[in-house]
Amino acid sequence: MEKIKQLLKKYEEAISYLVFGGLTTVVNIVAFFLLDTVLNMQYLVANLIAIIVSILFAFFTNKRYVFKSKSETLRDWLKEFLLFVGFRAVSGVFDMLSMWVLVDFLQIDTNISKILTQFIVVVLNYFFSKFFIFK
Repeated sequence: MEKIKQLLKKYEEAISYLVFGGLTTVVNIVAFFLLDTVLNMQYLVANLIAIIVSILFAFFTNKRYVFKSKSETLRDWLKEFLLFVGFRAVSGVFDMLSMWVLVDFLQIDTNISKILTQFIVVVLNYFFSKFFIFK
């Protein structure tokens, strides 16, 4: 039992990121589905809105629960937020381009395309968060 506790402690950040990264991915996919499929919004507009919603969700959960970052000042908080949004915008561009290629060129369903893009987006976002934002 002690060995399990040590492993959980050692990998706490990665486990937390998987949990909250998974939830962020769910937020992204569900928002996209509701906008694209239920409300019949143009898929790239729906994707952009889903990305924005998931970025906001991810910032607050990553800051508090994954990387446990505490900003001493408003300036520190704003710096983290802008870095987070900036790097997530990079992965968001990948998300948008991937959707465009998968849907318009490869003729893959929008919801399947959204799920496929998320595998790479999650890895990119962890790398950006771990090494550039919440150091």
